[in-house]
Amino acid sequence: MKITCIAIDDEPLALDVLEHHAQKIPFLEMTARFSNAFEAMQFLCREKVDLMFLDIQMPQLTGFELLRTLQHKPMVIFTTAYPDYALESYELDAVDYLLKPIPFERLLKAVIKVQQRLLPAQTITTTETVNQVPVTDFIFVKTDYKTVKISLNDILYIESFKDYVVFHLENERVQSLLSIKAVEGFLNKEHFVRVHRSFIIALNKIDAIERTSINIGKHIIPIGDNYKESFKAMVENKRL
Repeated sequence: MKITCIAIDDEPLALDVLEHHAQKIPFLEMTARFSNAFEAMQFLCREKVDLMFLDIQMPQLTGFELLRTLQHKPMVIFTTAYPDYALESYELDAVDYLLKPIPFERLLKAVIKVQQRLLPAQTITTTETVNQVPVTDFIFVKTDYKTVKISLNDILYIESFKDYVVFHLENERVQSLLSIKAVEGFLNKEHFVRVHRSFIIALNKIDAIERTSINIGKHIIPIGDNYKESFKAMVENKRL
């Protein structure tokens, strides 16, 4: 499922950041960007999009004023440098409220919320479910100094350490400032399963399953109490 979006902000740098983040999310397509709220209004009268990233403090027309003028409103994620308008934004049924500078992980979480709202209303094909994102062969992950391309087939498991996660691959480890919940929402659940509050595993890498753990090569992954029943049911569905 593709989510179409636009970005509206009077600061070119803020638009650049949003566009850069959007390019890293495979199921998000930014169709236009506007530094002028009136131009965005005219566009939205002609075109339909699923989502708009909307600044609040803009000259001539604020983000709130723009949103109230629209007859057919896309979902909205407010992007602003000011925390004072959060309550009003949720009264307008905003999906999320992001404070600048916006980290990629925070924007990804907000977009996943949009995806979860949109899926029940859209046609679901045989290759999609409410909990899936479209299948890709790779993901891009930001590390300290660069963005790294990771082949999904190389992932053995993903481990959470408080404010960051580690992707354990066939021949290396990649660390990124992400939450395991954000990663879980991004991966296809036909191939990756969360089995513990700190672990997501690749199903095709499992060598053996014991009562309270999973063996992947030399690695032993614990199965959390809250995940035992769902994991057991999934295994039973695949058992001969």
